[in-house]
Amino acid sequence: MNDCIFCKIIKGEIPSTKIYENEDVYAFLDIAPINIGHTLVIPKKHFVNIYETPEDIMLSMMKATKTISKAIKSELNADGINITMNNDLAAGQIIFHSHIHIIPRTTDDGFSLWHGKRPYHEGESKEVASKIIQAL
Repeated sequence: MNDCIFCKIIKGEIPSTKIYENEDVYAFLDIAPINIGHTLVIPKKHFVNIYETPEDIMLSMMKATKTISKAIKSELNADGINITMNNDLAAGQIIFHSHIHIIPRTTDDGFSLWHGKRPYHEGESKEVASKIIQAL
């Protein structure tokens, strides 16, 4: 993709602060971090989202995510780590190149995770589970 910012980062056309790299994956500090140490893990090849990213590449991304998360937690004294991947516009994806966020968290950082919850209606969970299972 000629206009993809992450592809340009991988090609070295746009600078980044590299954290980790292997043959499939490149990881760098987010330029607009939620917390200091917020890192993005991306595949070196362009895939739009989780649906298009091959399983072997997703596995490589997750292995890198685990390794980096341990280092961030240890060296930045994080109390916890959020691992997120936004897929599609409705889920908050704004750069359409597959990527995983590693966000260091502290107990007092003031961020909350979920904005409300909706319980299942009577029998709804079984219906939803059935649809998902059929699609698998």
